Amino acid sequence: MSTERIAKLKKNYIDIKPSICVERAIAFTKSHKSTEGEAMILRRAKAFKEVCKQIPVTIFEDELIVGTPGIYKRSGFVCPEFSWQWVEKEMDDFGKRSQDPYLIGKEQKEILTKDIFPYWRGKSLEEAFLSRIPEKTKKIAVDTGIVDNDSKWRSAVGEITPDYQDIIFKKGFGGVRKEAEEKLANLEPITGENIDKINFYKSMVESCEGIIILSKRYSEEARKMADREKDNKRKEELLKIAEVCNNIPENPPLTFYEAIQTVWFVQLGSVLSENSLALNLGRFDQYMYPFYEKDLINNCITEEVAQELIEALWLKLSEWVWAISKNTAQYFAGYNSFQNLTVGGRKRDGGDGTNPISYMALKATQNIKTHQPGLSVRIHSDCPQEFLLAVCDLIREGTGFPAVHNDRIGSQMLLAVGLSPEDARDWSNCGCVVPHFRKIGEWTSAVNINLAAALEYALNNGKSRITGEQMGLLQAEGQNFDSIEDVKGAVYKQLANLIKHAVVSTVVAQQIHTEMVPRPFLSTLVGGCMEKGVDLSRGGALYNVGPVLTGIGVADVANSLIAIKTLVFDEKKVTIDELNKALDRNWEGYGDLRKAALESPKYGNDIDEVDYLAVEISDFYNREIKKYKDYFGSFFNSAFMGISNYIPTGSVIGATPDGRYAKSPLTEGVSPHAGTDLTSPTAVMRSAAKINHDIHTGGTLLNIKLSPELLQTDKSLVNLASLIRAYFELGAFHVQFNVISTETLREAQLNPEEYKDLLVRVAGYSTQFVNLSREVQDAIIERTTYESI
Repeated sequence: MSTERIAKLKKNYIDIKPSICVERAIAFTKSHKSTEGEAMILRRAKAFKEVCKQIPVTIFEDELIVGTPGIYKRSGFVCPEFSWQWVEKEMDDFGKRSQDPYLIGKEQKEILTKDIFPYWRGKSLEEAFLSRIPEKTKKIAVDTGIVDNDSKWRSAVGEITPDYQDIIFKKGFGGVRKEAEEKLANLEPITGENIDKINFYKSMVESCEGIIILSKRYSEEARKMADREKDNKRKEELLKIAEVCNNIPENPPLTFYEAIQTVWFVQLGSVLSENSLALNLGRFDQYMYPFYEKDLINNCITEEVAQELIEALWLKLSEWVWAISKNTAQYFAGYNSFQNLTVGGRKRDGGDGTNPISYMALKATQNIKTHQPGLSVRIHSDCPQEFLLAVCDLIREGTGFPAVHNDRIGSQMLLAVGLSPEDARDWSNCGCVVPHFRKIGEWTSAVNINLAAALEYALNNGKSRITGEQMGLLQAEGQNFDSIEDVKGAVYKQLANLIKHAVVSTVVAQQIHTEMVPRPFLSTLVGGCMEKGVDLSRGGALYNVGPVLTGIGVADVANSLIAIKTLVFDEKKVTIDELNKALDRNWEGYGDLRKAALESPKYGNDIDEVDYLAVEISDFYNREIKKYKDYFGSFFNSAFMGISNYIPTGSVIGATPDGRYAKSPLTEGVSPHAGTDLTSPTAVMRSAAKINHDIHTGGTLLNIKLSPELLQTDKSLVNLASLIRAYFELGAFHVQFNVISTETLREAQLNPEEYKDLLVRVAGYSTQFVNLSREVQDAIIERTTYESI
């Protein structure tokens, strides 16, 4: 760590258990009770302002960056307007959950039960969604592991990138408020459109006043603490905090310190407005470097001070907790909030954008090893070798950071969804691996779709092998599979049905969001909303990009289809009926057949026959999704990205023809199935690169696990850099590495207290290994570990 202060704050972050805070729920409910009958967008804005006025203001020991969303250092909180039912149902067992447990006190439970839940009964987003979704879709898409979008109706959307360059750092929230007031002065309520705009601009004024009030309260608290402080050094720090918080974020920041505190206040305001994931930080090095350069020239800062401030921000980003249901936690395991921060890449004019802040961000992640922010880097053909080697050096640390992206493909993805060339070059990462821009409105993680379910239903007449329940389409009675083409046709028919239900569940959720949970604070941050006079939830962003539907298990389906082709149609070792009996029995009594299935070709070993099945499946998935438009008329987008979704989706699927056992994990992203990529990392990359990454505009993800011994020398880092460049030349979008031994992971399972800060790459994110359930830990351990490149 850069300083002793950061080391102490890091230890504090590691040791503290996440706790549920009810202060936000209290203030939000109080406000809503007093605004009955007003426009919903105004009610939401006034509730946000009330939270900013009422939430306890605490500055913890040694902090330089201040602000917390609750009374605890690591607070998760309840948003009853989205969902209170899961909280009521689960809160007695919060501390016993296998994944993402929370502490909650008796007093907090009583407040929720007596004061909060009764008001929101019948008023929540969850209740509205469950009452409106068609029964056929509900059967497939509510807590099934087949089609899952519960993070879009049990919680808020998130998934924005604040516009620091054109809004926040140029105007401050005082300037945004003034602009909204000027718009209001020119409007009269003579049309329905004008009335909506008037309410929207009023909500922006309320939201801006809220975040300004909150910062002033921190300024006052810092000044009070300074008056009591005996230590002169800490007194000076507190007075500086008071000065900074008094100026920003009302006004544009003037210094590096003010800019970085502004960034955290924007995050804090976003969290308080809607407790959600993927509140991204965008291109941190691009908007922070001008302040750093100016302060250096004016002798107002040193590199050491700036580094400490960056690391202090990293810790603040890691402290807040996204409180979610037990079901959602299976898909987003590890207290992860997906606050993605991007460095490197080309500038808007096409030149290289690497600067000193790019390196300092890498160093911060290397120094303190926190699970946030989700650090991403953009690599292009003219990327300085020095920067790429610094990236590889961070990879060698074994934290799973950074995620490495192909700059060119990211830009192509955004061009494909309608961005201008300059805006497409200015992309940053959202959540896991979604190319994004600060003037975009998009649900980047709308639905998870279980591709293996389509395979199971095709072979089993639409029924689940585990429950026997009819979940998919009925096949034609007496249907025969005379060729692998017949099998694929049945799989695609079932997959098309799952996609249709994913679209239905998304459009229903989108409509309800526009009605019930407008996003006034976040609308102050996203380019286009002010100009249009339209809330983000209603399509106010400059670019409205269609929701992303994420496919899970592409490798499993490809491996299964090649096994069927080989064993049933080519070698005729077994009939479809006999294979189905083996799958029904989870391979019990069919050891020889399972051995033959396991020995059939596997995706991830650079074998064209199976790899191009993965290409065919992913292309079909994209074409089918593109048949649909969302609530705003934008085409849906496909993705093969990974969170921990591959574990719950696997748990509801029976045995598969590739030799996989029932209920075991599927595959994340475009990675091979764990343990089946037996050739080399080069072969894995060649397999993955065959997929047409540029059409999957929601992002693609590849995980590779390397032995630590493989990256011990400087020469090995050069080799890794060359491997990354070669992979991107093939047209692939993303790769990330776990550099850790299986022995270390098993030791961490046995002695978790000794490995509390051990970070691993789960899928599209890193988190503490000991904060993962045993099931997720085992899935990571099972991945192939490469000893050579």
